[in-house]
Amino acid sequence: MTKRKYIVAGYAVDSKLPDITREDLLKLTHLNVAFGHVRGDEIATDHLKHMDLLQSIKRENPELTILLSVGGWSAGGFSEAASAEEGRKRMADSAVRVLTDLPFDGIDLDWEYPCYGEAGIASSPEDKRNFTLLLKTMREALDRKGAHDGRHYLLTIAAGADQYYVDGTEMDQVQQYLDFVQLMTYDMRGGFQILTGHHTNLYTPPGDLFRISVDASVNLFIRAGVPKEKIVIGAAFYSRIWHQVPGNGNGLHQMAGSTGGYGPDFTALAAEYIDKNDYIRYWDSEAKAPYLYNGNSFISYDDEQSLQHKCDYIKRGGLAGMMFWEYSCDGTYRLLDAIYEGIME
Repeated sequence: MTKRKYIVAGYAVDSKLPDITREDLLKLTHLNVAFGHVRGDEIATDHLKHMDLLQSIKRENPELTILLSVGGWSAGGFSEAASAEEGRKRMADSAVRVLTDLPFDGIDLDWEYPCYGEAGIASSPEDKRNFTLLLKTMREALDRKGAHDGRHYLLTIAAGADQYYVDGTEMDQVQQYLDFVQLMTYDMRGGFQILTGHHTNLYTPPGDLFRISVDASVNLFIRAGVPKEKIVIGAAFYSRIWHQVPGNGNGLHQMAGSTGGYGPDFTALAAEYIDKNDYIRYWDSEAKAPYLYNGNSFISYDDEQSLQHKCDYIKRGGLAGMMFWEYSCDGTYRLLDAIYEGIME
C-alpha cells in the first residue's frame, strides 16, 4: 500500500473505541485516543477501559498510526511536570513506558494551555519556556527508544488556534521536536462570547469582530515559525449554539441572550435540525461555513460542503492534513467520508 500524501487524523474517546468500524479506520491515517492524564509528573493510562482493543486494531489496520492523546480541557499536571528537569524526565520516561506497554505509535500532547489557567489548571509564565524543554526531553527519550526498536515514534501537539497560544509558547523552537502540529480550529468562538458567529470557519468574513478563522490561524502559526507542511487543521463533528438571537442577518454576528454553548452533534443535526423543525440552513460564501437559524437559536457547525473547502485549502496550501473532534459525534459517517474523499481526490 502506498503511503497517503495527507494526514486524516481522528480523535476518539476511549469509551467509543469499540464502536469504530473497520471501514472508518481504513479512512484514517492517524487515530488519536483521548485521553491519557498527567498524574505526579507521569502519563497515566490506568483509567482507560479499552486498551485491549489496540492490538486487534493494529493487526487489522497495519498502516494506521495510533497516538495516545494526553490532556484535554481542564486536564492539569502539565505545568507542574514541566517546571523542573526532574519532572520533565519523569514525564518523558513515562511516555516511553506507555509505548513499551501498549501498541501506540506516539504521543500527542494536548495541554490547554501553556501560561493560561482558564481551564482551571495550574499555570505559570514559566510555562512558555518549560513547554519547549518538556517537548525536547520527550523527543530525545522517544528517539532513544526508536533507535533501540528500529523505528520512529511520533510526538505531536494539539494547539489552540488563536494569538494567545502563540504568545504562550515558543512555536519556532517547539516545532522542531514535533512531527506535526494539530490546530484546534474549532471552538474559535462560543463559550466565552455572546456574539454569534462561526466556530470552525475557513475564512474570516467581513463584519466579524473576532478575526479568527482556519486561514488566520494557519498564517499565525506559519509566521510564528511552524513549517506549513507540519500544520494539520481541525474540523468539528459537533456544533455551537446561541439562544435569544435577533433576526438580522439570519442570526449571524448578532448579540445573543446566551453564550455559545455546545450544541447538537452532527448525528442530531442531520436528524432533527438541518432544514428541519423550523431551522433553515444558510451558507456563508465568504467564511465557507454553514449555519442554522430558526428565528431564535443560531447554530454553527461543519458539513460536507465546508469540509470540501477545507480539503481544497489543505491541498492548495501544501499543509499536512486535517484532524477532527470527535469520532462518535457523527453517526451518519457523512463527515469522515467527506474528508476522506476530499483529501484523496
